[in-house]
Amino acid sequence: MRLPNLERLFVNRYQTVTVTVYCALAALPSLIFPHPIALLPLAVIPLGLIFILKKPFVVCLIFIMFSFFRLHEVFPQLDPIKIPLLTALGSYFVLAWHIILTKKVQVYWRHEHTIFARFFGWVVIGIAFSSYPPTAFGSFTSVYMKIGIMVLAISWLMTEHWHFKLAHFLIICSGLAVGGVTLYNNANGIGMVEETRVTIPGTSLGDPNDLSLVLSFPMSYAVALATTKGTGKIRTLLGLIGIVIFVSSIIATQSRGGLLATVAVFGIFGLRIIKSKLLLISIGSFSLMILVAAAGISDRKSGGAAEEGVDASAMGRIHAWEAAFNMALRNPMTGVGLSLFLDNYWDYATHSRAEGQAHVTHSTWFQVMSESGFVGFGLFGFMIFTIFMSIRSSLTRLDRNKGSPEYDPHMTAIAVGTYAGLVGFCVSGSFLSQGFLWPVYIITSISIAIANFMDNHYPAEEENAETEKASIVNGLADTIHGKGLPHAKQPESPNKKQ
Repeated sequence: MRLPNLERLFVNRYQTVTVTVYCALAALPSLIFPHPIALLPLAVIPLGLIFILKKPFVVCLIFIMFSFFRLHEVFPQLDPIKIPLLTALGSYFVLAWHIILTKKVQVYWRHEHTIFARFFGWVVIGIAFSSYPPTAFGSFTSVYMKIGIMVLAISWLMTEHWHFKLAHFLIICSGLAVGGVTLYNNANGIGMVEETRVTIPGTSLGDPNDLSLVLSFPMSYAVALATTKGTGKIRTLLGLIGIVIFVSSIIATQSRGGLLATVAVFGIFGLRIIKSKLLLISIGSFSLMILVAAAGISDRKSGGAAEEGVDASAMGRIHAWEAAFNMALRNPMTGVGLSLFLDNYWDYATHSRAEGQAHVTHSTWFQVMSESGFVGFGLFGFMIFTIFMSIRSSLTRLDRNKGSPEYDPHMTAIAVGTYAGLVGFCVSGSFLSQGFLWPVYIITSISIAIANFMDNHYPAEEENAETEKASIVNGLADTIHGKGLPHAKQPESPNKKQ
């Protein structure tokens, strides 16, 4: 009896390593916790590994949903499972696996990546020059470093057509879950701030302004589904349901920034549908008045009609913005450092402690300015501008193919939804401190993925222009050479050649 060839047993080194590691891990539970029930999770591990290796983007997308919408906080029953941690580790693992070993993930680098990397790198440099480096470094390792990795992961993994359709669908569904809890809390008086403003208590969405910002992003995708023809009746219905729930939820928060973001999001779609700008402005102004009345802004304890002159909420923002500007003025290069605005507030505030308390910046722009300096503020603004131009270019190419067989309504829907979501962020973010949190960076990574998909599947306008220019030059050359020759052969048209 011949023994199997030793080389044949180890012909696939990746399988050998995987099996060896798994066998070693299988022995650990019985050593740490000597009970048969400890072996049950091992039956699920192989299936989980197969899934995350076969569908790496799905794992990354789940991480996005839980990080952006805080689903594990909104639904506390999910918190013990530690889904954000597991999906984050899974995303890092599959990204390294498919880049280094299988090489199935094609790593690419675009101009948008460079612009983001410049701002990200400047924030990292600012840690060393911050007012208290340990706090800045702790904030970087806990949140911002993950953001930097996931921007690359999302843009590199989001490459297939079904990736965009699934992301569009899950973003709306996750938003509907948060919106449903918001409306439930509002109906039952749970988590009310100032007696009239709804929140989701015990979560990162305990501030009504933050809650309205989170809801405005899926709202833009819902409007995109409802207004884009060709996405299907079910998706159109989902979009209409989403519009009702998201607008109702934002109204329940009584957030002025959220209401402005709602008008801005609908205004983007209005620009694509209504040709008359004067009519659009009139409709937008009238809609804003209706939303303000429906939200009952005048009934708010802070910022309501009961307060005369500049209300306490607005004055708190003004004080915070003054402190932020002073921080940037005295530290123009790198600011005071990541997450160190509040720690330095009273060193730069222009008012006394008796006139008010310390506030967060209540503005993404002033937050970035104070914590990364004027240089970081400029880099951040240029990053926003670059993403605007990138997604606008993708939309232009998609609209150019409208009516042709190459036209893809699903890509148009997610592109215009991302564009409107960025506009909504810029509006509502002007009243919220979201410069170093997930929203804008998820929008950035999706925009980069859309631009890369467009370059791979649709011809760039510049390439078409160059081709047309070359065709004209060749045609002129042929005409010049054939001038004066009555029987000169004219160049055949491309249609005849075919």
